[in-house]
Amino acid sequence: MKMYQVDAFTKELFKGNPAAVLVLDDWLDVEVMQNIAAENNLSETAFVKKIDDQNFEIRWFTPTTEVDFCGHATLASSFVLFKDYTQVKKIQFHVKKLGIFIVIQAEDGKITMNFPVRSAKLVEECPAILRQALSKPFKNVYLNEQAYIIEYETVQDVLDEVPNLELLQKLGKIRTAITANATSLDLAITATSENYDCVSRYFAPANGINEDPVTGSIHTGIVPLWAEKLAKNTILAYQASSRGGELYCQILDQNRIEISGYGKLYLEGEIYI
Repeated sequence: MKMYQVDAFTKELFKGNPAAVLVLDDWLDVEVMQNIAAENNLSETAFVKKIDDQNFEIRWFTPTTEVDFCGHATLASSFVLFKDYTQVKKIQFHVKKLGIFIVIQAEDGKITMNFPVRSAKLVEECPAILRQALSKPFKNVYLNEQAYIIEYETVQDVLDEVPNLELLQKLGKIRTAITANATSLDLAITATSENYDCVSRYFAPANGINEDPVTGSIHTGIVPLWAEKLAKNTILAYQASSRGGELYCQILDQNRIEISGYGKLYLEGEIYI
């Protein structure tokens, strides 16, 4: 059975977020898919089922569980489909609970994904465990169906944070994102001279992911917050993990968002099960 591994949200090998991708004619047993994901030990392994040349179903597994949404593995899967499985440059993923994701590949290889916004609401009183687990001061706490999104005072605090992962794990299925305004940032995060609007990090220890390198899904909640605060609909986001990754984001009408990025192929191989 053929498997690919793609670094998502980067043009450089060994940057961004690696995801494994398997394209199937029929779904494997859930236990088998979970075992493959555990064996890969990546943030996500995506399984794609072909409907026709333009339509596909997709499912995502962390090393420990199936999740209902993953952005970087959707980008990785799209990269693989455009490379080897379809001649068109516009495809649709049919996603349980979340409807249709429209994905387009540009001439330069940039992949644009159309997702639903997952709005985050301000939390008046955050759980005490968050204040215990995080060492840096923060301004506001928001919550959507995926994670607590915590607005830090400075980008440097986001970069320097060393959370207590054992405490964050106790939050269960609710993950933790930390973010800050980067428009006045003086220090260079990467070798590039990009002018980022926001910087974030993301922790999901209860899902077997201590720190996710680049997380497309959480930016459907983070980016609308910064779009409102900065009064702009186009946001360039940077996820400041050790690998790092860039997300080009555009707020659309009808509660939708485009999140775009590049992919880099790492491997093609055969697995034997």
